[in-house]
This record gives sequence, structure tokens and C-alpha cells, in this order.
Amino acid sequence: MNLKLPKHLAIIMDGNGRWAKLKNKPRVVGHVKGTKVAKQIITDCSRLGIQNLTLYAFSTENWYRPQNEVSFLMKILRRYLKKETQNLVKENIRFSVIGDLNRLPSDVIETIKNSIQATATCTGLNLIFAISYGSQQEITDAMKSIGRSLLTGELNLEDIDTALISKRLSTYPTPDPDLILRTSGEQRISNFLLWQAAYAEFYFTDVLWPNFTKSDLLTALESFTKRQRRFGALSEAHENLNH
Repeated sequence: MNLKLPKHLAIIMDGNGRWAKLKNKPRVVGHVKGTKVAKQIITDCSRLGIQNLTLYAFSTENWYRPQNEVSFLMKILRRYLKKETQNLVKENIRFSVIGDLNRLPSDVIETIKNSIQATATCTGLNLIFAISYGSQQEITDAMKSIGRSLLTGELNLEDIDTALISKRLSTYPTPDPDLILRTSGEQRISNFLLWQAAYAEFYFTDVLWPNFTKSDLLTALESFTKRQRRFGALSEAHENLNH
């Protein structure tokens, strides 16, 4: 099958904890395995020719997990970026993040900045980690930004439309996701890209993230290829006008 690739694939990587529980291992073992899978899927997406990939790495709600688990997740993130940044450059992958980085440990913030800088001139896959990210907070921040612009006279009420709101979101100028994939059998969006997902296709699989493979990715892309995207009453041609 000739695959129709999404311009932007977003993945909710779910199931690390359940995978570890099934193997009678601590949850952190699941997170380590999940990180290895993420590394492989990033490479697979890059080599397939997907232009934009967003991975939901750590939500604002994840801060409520036990402190030792949060600390371990920060350690994994720091270690991954230090170890893999040169590989991202080699694969021509540009790295960036969305989310409230102010809540992250200072050494993790510094590592993220270094990775962004090191990959800034790469022109291949646009890889985005959603870290300390919550879509409701993102939309709230965008509304505050617009409100401030109204108060200063930079904007008039008539200037506010969907395009303006999109420009005030942290994902701008990355196009909205065409396909949102979630592993582990859960069928909810969990405060992820709520505004941007207005016309996204969804793909849910029972596969736990640590077991997710390139074959599973291709199955999702085959499902996406078969779908007729109509954007409500509009034709798929409308899609091309918005990207």
C-alpha cells in the first residue's frame, strides 16, 4: 500500500506502568523501556518522511505522581537528550518543546536548551516533546495573551478569530495534527492538543507503548491512508488550503 503520511503525527505514549506491572517490575522499568521505544519510533518517523512528530512525554497532571517517579522521569529525559542529541543531528531532526518548562529542574531546562540549539539548523523531521504540557493551560495562556493585547490597543475585538488564537498557542507555527495515536487501549485525549485536534483523525491501539513497534506504526498509518477526511461539510481539498 502506498501510504498517505500525515503532515503531523501526535502520539500519546501510554502503558509504561501497566507493561511493568504485567512483568512484575517497578514502574520505572516500564519508563526505561518506553524511552527506548520512543527513540526507535522517532527514527522510524524521520526515515518514513513524516514532517512533524509530537510526543506527549509529560503532562501537567503527571506532576501529581509520586515524587520519586517524577524525579526518575526527569532523569530519563535529561539522560536521553544528553545521549541522543548528536544522533538527532545525524538524522537531521530538529528538536523543540512545548509546555511549562519553568516547573522543570534547572539542569533539565539547560539540557533541553542545549538540544534545541544543537539541532536548530536541521531541516528534516520536526520533533516536539510536550513536557509539563496541558492543553487547557495552553489555551488559557493564549486567552490571557489576547486579553493583554486588547487592553493595550494592539488588537480590536474584531481582530479575534480562529487563526489569531492558533497563532497564540505554543504549537504555532507547526500545523495541526492530522493523526493522533494513543497506545494502551485507552480512548481519551487527556488534555492533549485540544484546540489543534479539531479535525484530527484518531487511532487507538491496545498495544502498550513499551511493546509498540514500527509494524504497529505502519498499521496506524495504513488506517490513516484509508480514511476520507471531509472536515465537516468541506472536502479534503480544504486540508491543503490550511497547510
